Amino acid sequence: MDDISTATLLIALGVLLLLSAFFSGSETGMMSVNRYRLRHLAQQGHSGAKRIQFLLERPDRLIGLILIGNNLVNIAASAIATILCLRWFGDAGIIIATFGMTLIVLVFAEVTPKTIAALHPERIATPSSFVIKPLLRVMYPLVAFINLITNSIIRLLGVNPNSPSRGDALSSDELRTIVNEASSMIPSSHQQMLLSILDLEKVTVEDVMTPRADIAAIDVQDDVKSILKQLSQAQYTRILLYRNNIDDAIGFLHARDIMQLFTKNTYDLDKSEIVRAAREIYYIPEGTPLNVQLLKFQRYKERIGLVVDEYGDIQGLVTLEDILEEIVGDFTTSILPDSTESTMVESDGSIIVEGVANLRDLNKEMNWNLPTDGPKTVSGLIIETLGDIPQQPLCLRINGYAIEIIESGDNLVKQVRFLPPAKV
Repeated sequence: MDDISTATLLIALGVLLLLSAFFSGSETGMMSVNRYRLRHLAQQGHSGAKRIQFLLERPDRLIGLILIGNNLVNIAASAIATILCLRWFGDAGIIIATFGMTLIVLVFAEVTPKTIAALHPERIATPSSFVIKPLLRVMYPLVAFINLITNSIIRLLGVNPNSPSRGDALSSDELRTIVNEASSMIPSSHQQMLLSILDLEKVTVEDVMTPRADIAAIDVQDDVKSILKQLSQAQYTRILLYRNNIDDAIGFLHARDIMQLFTKNTYDLDKSEIVRAAREIYYIPEGTPLNVQLLKFQRYKERIGLVVDEYGDIQGLVTLEDILEEIVGDFTTSILPDSTESTMVESDGSIIVEGVANLRDLNKEMNWNLPTDGPKTVSGLIIETLGDIPQQPLCLRINGYAIEIIESGDNLVKQVRFLPPAKV
C-alpha cells in the first residue's frame, strides 16, 4: 500500500463511496417500488419492470447480493481511509478515519441515496436492475452460500424462511383505504361505487328488502273481479300471488303475463289461468350477504326472491335492483329530506321521520349514525330500546339522537321527530 500514491487512493475511495451509494439506493428503490404499478408495466411489456419483478421473486437473494456488495465496498473504503489518515495524521489517523468515514458513509452513501430512492423508487430501481441482475448471476454461488447460512439461523429461531406470505394481497379494509386515498384520480361517484361494492359483504338481504307488510301481493281467494282490478292497477312489474296468508305464496305474476291474460281472455278470465301463469318463487335465506346474493341471482338467472327465516316464514322481498342500488345509488326513489315521503324537514330544523323508514338509508342520506346491527327500521329500533310499544307523547335518546314519538299504534311507531342539537 505504501507504493500506491495518495491520489490513486483518493480516487479509489471516491469510487467505493459511489458504489456504496449505488447499493444503498438500489436496496431501498427495489423494496419501495409500487408492486401493482410494476405488475401493470410488466404486463404491458416493460423490460425494466420484468427485470425488477424477476429480482423481487426471491427477495432473500436480492438483499443478500446488495448487502454483500455494500459491505465489501464499505469495508474497503474504511481501509483506504485509514491508510490515508495514517499518512496525514499519524497514529491519530485511526480515530479520525473511524469518525470521518462514519459521517461520510452515513451522509453520502446511506441517508442521501436511500432518501432519494424512497421518494423515486421506480427511477432508481429500473436502471439499477441493469447492473443487479447480471451481478446476481456472477455472484450467485456466494449469494446462495450466504442465504444457506442465514436461512439456517432463521430456522433455529423457529421461523420457516420458505413459508408462504401474504405478499401483495390486500384485505377489503386495506383496499377501502386505497380507494379513499385515490380521490384525486377517481371521480367521487365512481369512488362511492367502489366503496359500496366493498361494503356488500357487510350488508345482508334484510337491510335492503321490502318488508313483508309492504309486499305488493294479491290473494287468489278474492273474487275474480277484485283480482282483475288489482292486476290492472298494479304499479310493479311482478306481483306476488298467495292463498289467504302471504306465507302460502304461489308465485310471481309478471307484467307480460298479465298483459297476455287480459289480451287473450278479456271476458272469461278465471282464477285457474291466473294461478297457472304465476312463475316459481325463488327463496332467499335471511342473513345472506348482498355480494353472495348478487352472484346467486346471476347464477340462477333470477331477478327477484322472497326472504325467509329458519322456519320458512316470509320476511320480505329482494330484487336485483335493490342490490344494484346499494352500489350505484337509487334509480327512482330517494330518501332526501326535501323529496321523500319518509322524511320531512320542519322550519325549526327538526326532521319528521316515518316509523317504517330504513335505518341504513337514513344513516346514508342524513349522515347519521343510528345503530343498524339489530332492527332495520326506526320503529323497530325504538321498540327494542324501550322494550315495549310506546305511547305518544314520549321522548328518548338513542346514540345521542333526541327522538320525540309523534304517533304510534297498530303495534308499531308510525311517526317520530328527530330534534336538532339546539332543541335538545
